[in-house]
Amino acid sequence: MKTYTLDEVQDQLIGKIGTPERDVFEYELQLDLIGRAIKQTRKERHLTQEELGKLIGVQKSQISRLESNVGNVTVGTLLRVFSAMKAKVTFQVELPTSSMDVG
Repeated sequence: MKTYTLDEVQDQLIGKIGTPERDVFEYELQLDLIGRAIKQTRKERHLTQEELGKLIGVQKSQISRLESNVGNVTVGTLLRVFSAMKAKVTFQVELPTSSMDVG
């Protein structure tokens, strides 16, 4: 029986790194992880979706969409959400020739 590495399986099922299919997958995965982080942090802070929405000036439904990765989200909205929950936020930008951390 042949064994495969995780990278080999991902390349076969999702697409190789740098392909449009893989880029879409990675983007959606990151949004899902951000949504889960919002939900987990909100619950740790003992906030309802409605309470968090009021803190940042949006409806409960928008918080629900953020947590379940439905629709587009702006960086500004994410910053407001995490700021309201007193969470530290950092961004890492990787370019082909350099890398920078912001935050």
